[in-house]
Amino acid sequence: MTSFLKNNIRFMPYIWNWYAWSHLIAPHTAGMNIVDRHIKIMESFITYPQLHFEAIHTQGMMGGPFINLNESHQPYIESLLSQTKNDCKKLIKLSEDIKQFDIFLQNHARGCSLEEYYINIPSSLKGMIEIVYDLNNHPKIRFIEALLYKNYYDVSAQSICLTQANDDYRPFCLSTPCVHNETTLQVFIPFSSPLIDTLVHMKTRPYSADSLCEELSLPAAQQMLFHSFFTKETLSIKMDRHYKGNGVRVRYFGHACVLLQTAAISILLDPALGYNYDGKRNDRYSYDDLPDVIDYLIITHNHQDHFLFEAILQFRHKIQNVVVPSTQIGALEDPSLKLILKAIGFKNIICIDEFDTIAFSEEGLLTALPFLGEHGDLNVQSKRAYHITLHGHAFLFLADSNNLDHHLYEHIFAHIGKVDTLFIGMECMGAPLSWLYGPLFSATLAREFDNSRRLSGSNFEKAWKIVKASGCKEVNIYAMGMEPWLSYVMAIDYQSDSLPIIESNKLIDTCLNNNILANKLFGKKEWLFNRD
Repeated sequence: MTSFLKNNIRFMPYIWNWYAWSHLIAPHTAGMNIVDRHIKIMESFITYPQLHFEAIHTQGMMGGPFINLNESHQPYIESLLSQTKNDCKKLIKLSEDIKQFDIFLQNHARGCSLEEYYINIPSSLKGMIEIVYDLNNHPKIRFIEALLYKNYYDVSAQSICLTQANDDYRPFCLSTPCVHNETTLQVFIPFSSPLIDTLVHMKTRPYSADSLCEELSLPAAQQMLFHSFFTKETLSIKMDRHYKGNGVRVRYFGHACVLLQTAAISILLDPALGYNYDGKRNDRYSYDDLPDVIDYLIITHNHQDHFLFEAILQFRHKIQNVVVPSTQIGALEDPSLKLILKAIGFKNIICIDEFDTIAFSEEGLLTALPFLGEHGDLNVQSKRAYHITLHGHAFLFLADSNNLDHHLYEHIFAHIGKVDTLFIGMECMGAPLSWLYGPLFSATLAREFDNSRRLSGSNFEKAWKIVKASGCKEVNIYAMGMEPWLSYVMAIDYQSDSLPIIESNKLIDTCLNNNILANKLFGKKEWLFNRD
C-alpha cells in the first residue's frame, strides 16, 4: 500500500555526523573545517564540558564554538572524535599540507620565479595546484578543484537524519554534532542519491514505504521508526501553491527566501524554509506551499543561511535550473558552487557573472549584479544581487549588500534604471571574520583584524542611500535571521536595543516619512502585482 510522507518530518543532512553545508563538500575547505572547527570543538568539550554547558546558556553565546550538550554526552563526543580522526585521515593530512605549504611559500617566495618550488609541493597536492603570484608578488595556491574532488571526495559518511518536528528549536548547527535518540532515524545515503528525491516527493506523491525501506537497506531495528514518518491518509495538498493569475505573485517564506510566480514561470531565491507542525507559534509558508515545478532556483551567495542544503535537497526533484554566482577559480576562500552542487546531485547549473542576463521568454529578465561587503574583505567573487523584471514590474534583491562605495550603486541604477520593489538585508553588526572563515587561515588571525572585518550588511545611512538612488516604491527589509525556525543556522538573538533593530527601524521610519512603503519582513507575506 502506498503512503505519504508526513509534512512535519524534519530532513537534516549530515556528513561525519556534522550538519552539512557547502564548506564540508569541497575537499580542501572540508579538511580545514574538520581540523580547525570540528576537532577543536570536540577536544574543548571533552576537556571543559561544564564551560560549554554554561556558554550555551549565556545570552549572545549561542553561535560560539560550544557544543550544546551536557557532560553525559562526553563518551559520545570522545567516540566521535576518535572516529573523525580515523575516517578523515586523508582530509586532515590535506588540510595540514595546505597550511604548511602556504606558510612555506609566504616565507620563501618573494617575487622570483616560482618554478623551483614545485618540487616542494606535498604529495597530497601534487598535480592538483598551481603556484602563482598576485600583482604585488604575494604567493598564492590556486587549486584545481575538479581534481581535488576526484581524489578526495567521499560520500560514505553522508547521511540524512529524519525526525518529527514538534517545535522550531535546534542547537546551532556549526558547533553541535548530530546526537542520536529513539525519535531520530539516521540513513546513510549519498546526498546525490535519487532515493532522496523519491522520499521527499512522497509529501505530495504516494509511494510504497515498504519498497523504499527495502531500497534504503534499512535494518529491521529502524523500520518501525521509519514507517512512523508516513501516513496512508491522503494529505491535503494546497492548490494555491500554483499561481494562474495575469500578473505576478510574490511570497516571502522567511529570511531571504522569496518566491516569484507568474502563470508561466516560478523563481525561488535563497530557500530557507520552516516546517509545519501542530501548535506552531508563527504562521509560515513551508514546503507544502512550493509549486510542483521551480523553473529557476537562484542563489545570491555561499553562506549557509542562503545556500542551505536542508532546503534545496528537499525539492531538488522540482528544480529545472539552478543559477549561482561564478567564483574566483581555484581560490580556497571561494569554492566553486557549481562543483558543490554537482557533487550533491544537481543538474542544469548556470554560473552567472556580473551583469549577465537570463531572459524568461516573454515573462521578463534577470540581471546579475555585483554586491559589496558581508565577506570580511576576502576576495570572494561568488556573490550576486539580482534585478528581476516580470510583466513590467522591477524587483531588486540585494541580499546582505554592504554599501561600502555608493558609486557602485549609482552605476548599477544607471544601468538597470529605477526599481519598483527593493529587498535589502540590514544585519549590520555581523559576526567576526573567523566565525565562518577562520579554519581557512594558515596562521591565527589577529584579534584586531578579526573584530574589524565583520560579515555585515548595510546600516541605516548606507541603506537609505540605496533606497534614494533606486527610486523604489516599496522597501522590504529581509534576511535578518529573526524567524525562530532559522535560529539553528543564524544563532541570532536580537533585543530591542540591538544595532540591526535600531538601524532597520530608522530606515522604515525614514521611508514612511518620504511616502515609500516599508516593511520589516518576518515569517510570511504575499504581494500581488498586476500586469503593466
